[in-house]
Amino acid sequence: MDRPAPLIVITGPTGCGKTDLALRLSRDHPVEVISADSMQVYRGMDIATAKPTHLERRRLPHHLLDIRNPDESFDAGSFTALALEAITLVRSRGGIPLVVGGTGLYIKALLYGLCQAPPRSETLRRTLRDIAADKGTRRLWDYLARLDPPTADNVSPFDAARLIRYLEIIFLSGKAPSALHARHGFSRPALNARVFCLAPERDALYAAIDARVISMFENGLVQETRRLLDIGYSRDLSPMKALAYRHVIAYLDAEISLDAATQLIQRDTRHYAKRQLTWNRSHYDPSCFYDREGAYQALDSFLKDRYPLP
Repeated sequence: MDRPAPLIVITGPTGCGKTDLALRLSRDHPVEVISADSMQVYRGMDIATAKPTHLERRRLPHHLLDIRNPDESFDAGSFTALALEAITLVRSRGGIPLVVGGTGLYIKALLYGLCQAPPRSETLRRTLRDIAADKGTRRLWDYLARLDPPTADNVSPFDAARLIRYLEIIFLSGKAPSALHARHGFSRPALNARVFCLAPERDALYAAIDARVISMFENGLVQETRRLLDIGYSRDLSPMKALAYRHVIAYLDAEISLDAATQLIQRDTRHYAKRQLTWNRSHYDPSCFYDREGAYQALDSFLKDRYPLP
């Protein structure tokens, strides 16, 4: 019996065209998307996260969007469990699951499993949250940089959730997350998968990011942020500190101008894309990397070969 067709993963930096690629494939193949995006899980956070539109979702089914409120927790373990359920569901009805997204840790956890780490400590988390509230999340990043530089290099100074978790692991286990990951090895995948990494030219990617940020403002980013605050979501929540929202909040608080907010979001998004590119190059074989057209041609050929239409 032939080995089951591998799970298909499409990843790459923000703004590189992953969703467009999946939509293009859906014209000729019965694909459904399992979103691997740590921000698109949150309800009401649509414009800043570049979430697929309702029209796009009607054309191509998406799973793991809008499954949490911004004040609810979500992590790699939650993603892995739900993604496996969604993959099984899609396959059970004859569809082809595509894992599509740029959150490298989520994809890594799905493909290789999670390494053993200590459970959460609400007491310790409360202390770390208090430090972040008083001194800023940058202070947590500084702690992590001193205790585990390799891990700090791969996390944003504003990503409170991951900073708290990594420090929690260090304080509870006495071991650096990078050491735990090295011991895990991630050398034997738990799932048979074929990874397609989009790797656009950097100048073109940065230009696309800058244009996308301007489009976000034109499509109502300020109004979306104000609506989230009016609902009652705290500006101290981790999702509200992500990329676009924190700078729009600073604009709403009259701390910076709209032009400054735009430029800061563009800058931070470019930096984030650069970290994603670095992550992918350190985790995937060079044969996995394609430009957008090359990825489409390779995926279309692969799907026709492994999932021939009747």
